[in-house]
Amino acid sequence: MLGQLWHAIKSGLSLRYKILLLAVVPLLLLTITVVYFSANWSTNYAYQQLFNKVNTDLHVARNEFRRIQIDKQNGLVSLAGGSQFLTLLRRDDTEKLSTLLEQIRIKVGFDYLNLLNQNGTKRLTADGWVPWEMPASKLTEKLRQASLADERDGVSGIEIYPKEYWSLQETVSPEVIEVPLVETQHALPTNRTQEDRAMVVRGLQRVVNADNKPIALLEGGTLLNSNFGVVDEIRDLVYAEGSLVEGSIGTVTVFLEDVRITTNVPSDDQSRALGTRVSTEVRNRVLREGETWIDRAFVVNDWYISAYEPIVDVEGNNVGMLYAGYLEEPYRHQLHKGIALISALLISGSLLALAAAVYGAQSIFKPVEAIARVIRATALGERRRIGKIDSGDELGEVAGQFDSMLDTLEQNQLRIENDAMQLEEKVRSRTKELEQQNVRLQESMLLVSETRQRLAMAEKLAAVGQLTAGVAHEINNPTAVILGNMDILLEEIGDARSGVQTEIDLIIEQVYRIRSITDRLLQYSRPSTESSRFENFEAIAAGSNAPAGSLDSVSPLDTIEDLDINDVVSDTLQLVQHELDDKAISLDIVFDDENANVRLDRQEFQQVLVNLLSNAIDAVDHWGHISLKTGSDSREVWFSVSDNGKGIAPDDLQRLFDPFFTQGKEGGTGLGLSVSYGIVRRYGGHIDVQSEQSKGSRFTVRFPVSKLVTEEGGHTVRQATPV
Repeated sequence: MLGQLWHAIKSGLSLRYKILLLAVVPLLLLTITVVYFSANWSTNYAYQQLFNKVNTDLHVARNEFRRIQIDKQNGLVSLAGGSQFLTLLRRDDTEKLSTLLEQIRIKVGFDYLNLLNQNGTKRLTADGWVPWEMPASKLTEKLRQASLADERDGVSGIEIYPKEYWSLQETVSPEVIEVPLVETQHALPTNRTQEDRAMVVRGLQRVVNADNKPIALLEGGTLLNSNFGVVDEIRDLVYAEGSLVEGSIGTVTVFLEDVRITTNVPSDDQSRALGTRVSTEVRNRVLREGETWIDRAFVVNDWYISAYEPIVDVEGNNVGMLYAGYLEEPYRHQLHKGIALISALLISGSLLALAAAVYGAQSIFKPVEAIARVIRATALGERRRIGKIDSGDELGEVAGQFDSMLDTLEQNQLRIENDAMQLEEKVRSRTKELEQQNVRLQESMLLVSETRQRLAMAEKLAAVGQLTAGVAHEINNPTAVILGNMDILLEEIGDARSGVQTEIDLIIEQVYRIRSITDRLLQYSRPSTESSRFENFEAIAAGSNAPAGSLDSVSPLDTIEDLDINDVVSDTLQLVQHELDDKAISLDIVFDDENANVRLDRQEFQQVLVNLLSNAIDAVDHWGHISLKTGSDSREVWFSVSDNGKGIAPDDLQRLFDPFFTQGKEGGTGLGLSVSYGIVRRYGGHIDVQSEQSKGSRFTVRFPVSKLVTEEGGHTVRQATPV
């Protein structure tokens, strides 16, 4: 905000609006800040008081809930000590005892009241004593231990009865116990459709005779399921009339685990929200962690200030929750009303302060605006002065000094314009000289760069030439021995050679090919004859005879012919077919549909192609893929070899054609690409490389076309230009 304010002040606003902006924005920021902190503090303080109140309400509800349990137990104590009851018990008047127990059950508010023998093995009914077995529970165990210790006090507490227990009580109705579950947002997911367990406030009291000997046992139980009287009694005590603001309602709920089994929280149709469930967050905090949860919460259909605490059974387990809370909206309405009133007062005060600031700034605006008008006129080239203004303060002094400064600036401007014209002419002349020198310098740098590259490659190729010359001489001797021995072998086998004539011809052909390659290597190693060799190449390409004795008997120029590179590629593939088959590599071939003819040496062309295909085969894994394409246009004839292999590292691309450089190819010498590069360059061509690691490489060989030579068989033959 401050950065934007400063940018606005520095922008082209008038001084009037800048001063207003400087007055308004801080005042606005201050007002917003005060309103924000006031609203925040008021909200926090108000809700803290609301939470304190609901905590107190929960404490009162807890005490009342315990008082109800104590009253039930006191009812059993009173009945056990009543003279009428003891008299009827001594007489074993079962009919009157049954009538008395029913009266006491209704009066005290028990849902069931049982009279058992001292061991709890028989129960009194209207038909007399019948066999009975008390449910095994912690409360029953407590009473048994108290009997062993010769204690007379009864025991009571909260217990959870499954259906098989409460269904044994004749006075308990299933409609009261069974609560259908209502789908509730944010509650823990469950597959159950109803709650059929009963939460019971159960009491046990021993009946003793005049000698303090146990003669019977009283068992009373009050069901909390659908027991609206309990929650309404607690609500009337906690939220008595006048304890809440107008419009708010107080509510109390008893949960069996996370299900509302009795409540006065209204649902959407204003009935009691039985069967709805509490959120997972509250369930975990209260039931799992055993803590009290106090906060604002969305209860069934509205926001309440809420408090929850666990209900503990006689075994010390958290089996349910006691809830107390009241509707938040009336309190929130009053809070917002108070915040709105405070905000209105602060904004009104700010507006009054702003009006006073604007009125007081008028004495500054008028002189400043007069100065600004003169400045704008001067900027447009008009000659205008401020003159005398009715202000005895610093603004009047500024106006006089400004007029004097304008006069001085006018005189200096004339001198500056004259000097600028002279300087501009000098700069123009000097700039032209620098541009010419810059052009010459760039041309020189380009020439030096090209020369350096050519020298470096020439040195590399010369080193290869020296090495290959020695190798070629050494290979020629074994080939001569092979040819001599082949002649002897042919004479020895005589007519029997017809069955292996094809293999014999292939051996002789390959030996001559070896000699041809070594002769080319020898020519390649003689840089002193390079110039004359190319002159003879041009003569042969034009159809004339080369000078006698100017080249060796198997000079590369002797074998230059018109080649259809599509045919040569097809023939060459047979030389590497076994390598493709060994690695199950798929090969796609796309030939030029028109013509891809050029004058080249067939074996040298095959040597380059085999080198590139071999490198591609080594680069790909089994079941890899290689693509070979040929093409031509009016300027060049080309072919490309692509693979989906491991690719070439960026640092290695610069050294790819260096002699003896290899990427770790098993058995490789690092001469294949170097020799291929030398062959292609001799015909004026070049090799382009594109590669990306883990995706593959593409080598493209291009031969330039100098002119159309002949028309043969409907094909145009192009001549490659040697360099």
